[in-house]
Amino acid sequence: MAGNRDRFSTFSTATRLKQLGERTAAHVYRSQTRRQVRRSRLTGRAALLVLVLCTLVVALAYPMRQYVSQRSEIAEQRRAAEAASRRLERLRDEKARWQDNAYAEQQARKHLHFVRPGEISYIMTDPGAGAAERHRTGAAGSDRPWYSNVWDGVDKADRPGE
Repeated sequence: MAGNRDRFSTFSTATRLKQLGERTAAHVYRSQTRRQVRRSRLTGRAALLVLVLCTLVVALAYPMRQYVSQRSEIAEQRRAAEAASRRLERLRDEKARWQDNAYAEQQARKHLHFVRPGEISYIMTDPGAGAAERHRTGAAGSDRPWYSNVWDGVDKADRPGE
């Protein structure tokens, strides 16, 4: 019986080892399967996260574009307002100068050739300038009818850059 017991105990130890190996293999297989399931779940979550982020980017792209364009328009309007305020300040200064009688008299003398009673005004003309004007218009002013000269004056008034 002692021999049987050794054989039985050996058999049972071998059987136990075999069962233990099978259990370990099954456990390893189950853990690998769980990892694969977890990976697929993580991949699904990542795909959902990417989808949500893309949706947010697409949803916010137009408002962000509008925001940026409106900010640039606001900056442009502020620059225009600053330029207008500078121009307004210059015009106020000019208005204040025109309130002074001495400045108004100076401008009248300069541009309208006004003189005080008893003064003599001399105007010097450049003879070359008159020839250039006649050459540009094609004829002398006195060689044409008066109404042509009037209409030429109106045309010149319409083109202030010349």
